[in-house]
Amino acid sequence: MSNKIQLKGITWGHSRGLLPMVATAQRFEELHPNVEIIWKKRTLQEFADKSITQLAEEYDLLVIDHPWTGHAAALRKVIPFDSVLTKEFLQDQKENSVGQSYSSYNFEGLQWALPIDAATPVAASRPDLLVQLGVEVPRTFSDLLELAKQGRVAFALIPIDVLMSFYMFCCSLGENPCLTTERIISDEVGIKALKLFKSLADHVDERFYSKNPFMVYEDMVNNDDIAYCPFAYGYSNYSRDGYGRKVLHFHDLVALEDNGPMTSTLGGAGLAISSNSEHIEVASEYARFVASPEIQATLYVENGGQPGHLKAWKNEEVNRRTADFFGETLPTLERAFLRPRYYGHMHFQDHAGDVVVDYLRNGGDELSVLSTLNTMYKESLQLVGSNE
Repeated sequence: MSNKIQLKGITWGHSRGLLPMVATAQRFEELHPNVEIIWKKRTLQEFADKSITQLAEEYDLLVIDHPWTGHAAALRKVIPFDSVLTKEFLQDQKENSVGQSYSSYNFEGLQWALPIDAATPVAASRPDLLVQLGVEVPRTFSDLLELAKQGRVAFALIPIDVLMSFYMFCCSLGENPCLTTERIISDEVGIKALKLFKSLADHVDERFYSKNPFMVYEDMVNNDDIAYCPFAYGYSNYSRDGYGRKVLHFHDLVALEDNGPMTSTLGGAGLAISSNSEHIEVASEYARFVASPEIQATLYVENGGQPGHLKAWKNEEVNRRTADFFGETLPTLERAFLRPRYYGHMHFQDHAGDVVVDYLRNGGDELSVLSTLNTMYKESLQLVGSNE
């Protein structure tokens, strides 16, 4: 036992984040008896917040949030996969990216993580409750607002998700955030986005200000008041028989005005390797194993994972197991907005959501909200690091 190569990995503490890593590690160990891989978990908030600098000191393998890419590249805390995997493998990953998942981990022309998990905010419903209400899945924002006024709609209202939803409203109104270095969004689009967002949030129960996406889904499957969630980062686990008390069905987003379905803000997770690891060759072999199309469509997804390889998303058996989660939401992923990844954006992301949450809860002047966001945004651009 003492002669085994030991790798330590860190991921986030949900079935989707932990179980597929444990399963792939177990199988990899069976194929490579001289290797032991130990996975630990952290909370979803820590997943978004805790610095790669800190994690890379302790772990060989890191499941990371893609906005950390610029930070990681600037400090060289993780290795670029271009130096350890073949061009052919990386080209397959690129060609089979789910939306911009692959490019979300590409910075300065190098690939800092493999997109083993793909996600963006999508819609979710309790089909049984919609039938009881005599309504169909909302197709437009007006439909959504009508259902919300009945108290049957909810979504995540913690700061990070609120900021991502604000980006979504802006994109859906035709302007992406952070196009200039002077402001987060134009006043015209920003004001409209805030007002639309608040018009919906005003009809959501207060308890959702403390819930992240999977807590919203837990609420939906364990209670019978919320029939529809219009946008929250998708979790295919809740569309699988036996996972929850009820099965959720997932959908593309509603149409906003005349602009077609809304455009949400890309999420997902990537597998990175610490530059401090003493076993980079073995770690990269395991990463290749996890990200391979064969494992992504079988062992990974069968153990609760939400794959990042397009062939898995289009796989008939994968969709049969998940009430067509992947087929129904792929269009949403394909048009999702890739948020900024410059060095300082994590600092902005850590604080800006609080400003929008305060507006949603207490109201206020939209221009004042935008002014505060602009100041925070410009400050974040000044933080030392590598910009893209």
